[in-house]
Amino acid sequence: MDDAPPALDTLLAARIRREREARGWSIADLAAASGVSRAMISKVERAEASPTASLLGRLSGALHLTVSTLLARAEADAGAPRIARHQAQPVWTDPATGYVRRALTPPGAEPELVEVELPPGARVAYTASSFAFLRGQVVWVTAGRLVVEEGAEESRLHAGDSLAFDLDTPRGHAFRNPSRSKPCRYLVALSRR
Repeated sequence: MDDAPPALDTLLAARIRREREARGWSIADLAAASGVSRAMISKVERAEASPTASLLGRLSGALHLTVSTLLARAEADAGAPRIARHQAQPVWTDPATGYVRRALTPPGAEPELVEVELPPGARVAYTASSFAFLRGQVVWVTAGRLVVEEGAEESRLHAGDSLAFDLDTPRGHAFRNPSRSKPCRYLVALSRR
């Protein structure tokens, strides 16, 4: 008998369905709130499709959760401990860009700390609704270069630079690695309202 824990995509599928149902929402309700098609939500909830970072941001934003919280709750469903040991920290890879995201803090901890590795040339965009329930977000670049797009504005960050976001604006933002050959690694700190 295989006692291996379920894959994160399977846990995430079940968690998204649970979060939706806890709100008394149908798939159509979540689709309307997130702008994600009913068909895609249905595929994600059945673990037939792995959500991209952008899609996960739209779903979690509609549910008034950070991506970190959604992933942490999915991981906690498998009985994650309160200590976030490196080897047990949930790691998720965006199937569209290869973006790798590691949850550094235990489930439910605030601020949430997330480590991201963005491949060369990759770009991940989030709508404003993905962050509507956050009080603050800070990004600190630990290796490489990162361009943060906030509407028409761009902030170019190098290793050691940090940026505090203005989350009260109606525009979304994107993270872009301008390098053609080197990954960018950065830390994100998130605080809920």
